[in-house]
Amino acid sequence: MYHRWLSRKKQTLGMMTSVTAVLSGFVLLVWGADRFVFGAGAMARNFGVSPLLIGLTIVGFATSVPEIMVSAIASLQNNPGLAIGNAIGSNIANIGLVLGATALARPMNIQSETLRREIPALLAVTLLSVMLFLDEYISRTDGVVLLLGLGLLLYWMAGLGFRSAAGDPMSAEYAAEIRADMSTPTALAWFLLGLVVLLTGAWVLVWGAIEIAHVLQVSDLVIGLTIVAVGTSLPELAVSVVAAIKGEHDLAFGNIIGSNMFNLLAVIGVAATISPTEIHPKVLTLHIPVMVGLTLVIFAIAYNFGGRGRVYRVEGFLLLMSFLAYQAFVITGEMG
Repeated sequence: MYHRWLSRKKQTLGMMTSVTAVLSGFVLLVWGADRFVFGAGAMARNFGVSPLLIGLTIVGFATSVPEIMVSAIASLQNNPGLAIGNAIGSNIANIGLVLGATALARPMNIQSETLRREIPALLAVTLLSVMLFLDEYISRTDGVVLLLGLGLLLYWMAGLGFRSAAGDPMSAEYAAEIRADMSTPTALAWFLLGLVVLLTGAWVLVWGAIEIAHVLQVSDLVIGLTIVAVGTSLPELAVSVVAAIKGEHDLAFGNIIGSNMFNLLAVIGVAATISPTEIHPKVLTLHIPVMVGLTLVIFAIAYNFGGRGRVYRVEGFLLLMSFLAYQAFVITGEMG
């Protein structure tokens, strides 16, 4: 009797420690990502890079750094399922949770032509990723292909930033958000501090998530698709909601599109290069179709069949409810 009580006590304390670690990791990731983007953007602006180019490349990539850090550490610790689940789950969360909550906070009006040019790129990146998943195995070669795709995407987006009209609404929105009055040494200090905090937060989060998976006897994939995916999407949620409330609709929408492209190319690319892994059949039959379906929703919203793209509160509500239903289905299916 005493030994059973002691075992339950240890399990409860272990679970509390794991949950605390996950929550602490989330806080560190959100703060670290904010400082990382803050410093990187200010440094680039000091070097004369245009705000639109900074937003499309540096800021867009930096918002996916939490996912990249978490997936890299998970793969190094031989938990690639958590890394794959984090990438796919974050893309689903970015559209269902982040876009849904942002539209509920304030209906969005998509005006940027630069943003509309990014949508086909998102579809192409999604298609490439799905093709690599079809054999139910992500090899190191697949990881290298995705990382090469990342390089091409950054090159294309840089060119897009140079070619875009100065009057593009998204340019003014990025200009308003990127500090122009900070010295380069100060910006570098914030950048490095943000990077260190991100690494610390990712390590703490991965440790706590793996421990929770062991206690609940669920797979790392499910933990990645649910708890970790939601947590690493918090920086995108904060940026998009605040931007939408301030009327910077294109920035809010573009943040989601850029993050989803970088999640597929960088997050899965890094994870596969470090630790190739088999893909659970449910990834192809459930999680990938949900991600692709939501990506097509973004396409329909942005183009609105030839009209001006708008996201109303009712659409935001439906996206958010769809995301919650998906999360409930994944959790109950695993626990049932």
